[in-house]
Amino acid sequence: MTIRPILIHPDPRLKKPCAPVEAVTPEIRALADDMLDTMYDAPGVGLAAPQVGVSVRMFVMDCVKEDGAEPRPMVLINPEITWASDEVSTYEEGCLSIPEQYADVTRPERVRMRWTGLDGTAQEAEFDGLWATCAQHELDHLDGRLFIDHLGPIKRQMITRRMVKLKRERAREG
Repeated sequence: MTIRPILIHPDPRLKKPCAPVEAVTPEIRALADDMLDTMYDAPGVGLAAPQVGVSVRMFVMDCVKEDGAEPRPMVLINPEITWASDEVSTYEEGCLSIPEQYADVTRPERVRMRWTGLDGTAQEAEFDGLWATCAQHELDHLDGRLFIDHLGPIKRQMITRRMVKLKRERAREG
């Protein structure tokens, strides 16, 4: 089990679009395992590869939050949205790269995604509720977008300033 450090905004690596995963290699499988360990340890419901400093199109998620419920870890490689509902929903989103900052973001209520699984096969599923929000949030990361990019400029600047201050404080402590 390897817990990887999570990049904190602002970091230029979080703003770069990621390259497709060319093949499901042992390194990609190891990265997926590390990302799941890191996400559960944080704790979070999703984590994208660029958040741990790897610029490839892959994310992990598990939106099961009920106590005692069986975890449902998912690894999505080269994910893409193939359909989105016209209905929207608003969730208070947070991000492991923007700790302790939350804001309402409106996104399609349901999405269908296609991706490659760790076994190398094509997968497709429709997500709704928290799963849909999480999948879209993590896909944004692969395109160099953060949830604060969906906010107005004043709120975005305010959160960014808080993150700069947090990084300064952590650097002094470290």
